[in-house]
Amino acid sequence: MVTQYDEKGKIFTQVISKKPVPVIVQTTQHTIRGTLHVRPSERIIDELNASIQFIAITEASVLDLQGNLVYKSNFLTLNKEHVVWIIPDEEIQSV
Repeated sequence: MVTQYDEKGKIFTQVISKKPVPVIVQTTQHTIRGTLHVRPSERIIDELNASIQFIAITEASVLDLQGNLVYKSNFLTLNKEHVVWIIPDEEIQSV
């Protein structure tokens, strides 16, 4: 890790703190359950509106449209153009 200091002694590092948010992501072909990582002061929508094209999902389970497990991965990147919707696990309500 590289640490830099400005002229006033303020410390800068290349580490970006993010908080894990368990989510369900729907694409046109799959449902992905996993953890999206967002900056502590931001929301999921802020992560989606960022200029980067891909979002990172950790501890991902990829399901087909019938709910069958297709893949599991500790890490995947998802092109934001394929996202239909995202629901944080904490927002899921039973019906």
